[in-house]
Amino acid sequence: MHTTSDDPRGASPAIGTIPAWAVGDLTVHRIDEIPLPPDTGQWLLPDATPEVVRGQDWLRPDFADPAGQLLIDSHTFAFTVGGLKVLVDTGIGNGKDRANPAWHDLDTDYLDRLTAAGYPPADVDLVILTHLHTDHVGWNTRADGNGAWVPTFPHARYLTSRTEREFWAGREMDEPRRRMFRDSVDPVAEAGLLDLVDVPAAGAEVAPGLRLLPTPGHTPGHLAVELSGDGGAALVTGDCVHHPVQFARPAIGSCVDIDPARSRATRRSLLESLAGTGTLVLGTHFPPPTAGRVVAHGDAYRLESVPGTPRTAR
Repeated sequence: MHTTSDDPRGASPAIGTIPAWAVGDLTVHRIDEIPLPPDTGQWLLPDATPEVVRGQDWLRPDFADPAGQLLIDSHTFAFTVGGLKVLVDTGIGNGKDRANPAWHDLDTDYLDRLTAAGYPPADVDLVILTHLHTDHVGWNTRADGNGAWVPTFPHARYLTSRTEREFWAGREMDEPRRRMFRDSVDPVAEAGLLDLVDVPAAGAEVAPGLRLLPTPGHTPGHLAVELSGDGGAALVTGDCVHHPVQFARPAIGSCVDIDPARSRATRRSLLESLAGTGTLVLGTHFPPPTAGRVVAHGDAYRLESVPGTPRTAR
């Protein structure tokens, strides 16, 4: 099995501490899965050439290396709001047959990290899926030891956009994507745990202080997640922004965007709405320090980093 130790950037931080951010009276925890391989950035964001990346000094050393190579991670976020224990996205998952070698048959300590943060799987109440891509749904399920995939969070409701679910249901998919649905999405639906949410342009509040915002383009039903605490606000990006280089160059899109033009428009609008507001932006694939605030920078934006505070595992 592939483990974090196979990656040249090294393993995730020690499990004894969990990076966390205060959002008003709420606390958001980053649950690490794996650093993604060094060539991921150039594949995912082909227009983020080394020359473009090196032209943005603020990206180094946290978000890019000196050669202009992007750094990208897989992690999720957990928090408690309105009395609900919430998880946003579920990463790649363990032991799954995947076409991407970096995602194939992983063996990580993700569930141990989630538990150490105070979110054992049986206690999670709500799982929000920003979209139905392989690296965002993998821990929806786990192997039961008898050849079946069962929901990892048996007492949770899993939420995603109705538009997202219906898009994939009506699309001809290749075998790797069909396999992903069979092992990570269908078992949740068959268990009666999948809820589809209609998300209007103004967003949909699914709990006090927790709102789903439509951010289409990467996929038709893609969501960002807005979190509001007493005196603070945060936004989990999902994949409407993959990397902070897109703050400086919002026109840079992903090679797997379903609708590139709409993705660019969504990203520009979102960054404009966030700039100068103090909202904490939590990037689903941003490497540490992972979070920050959007500030104007020339004719675009940059991320003003806000490192998490290491919290002792529970």
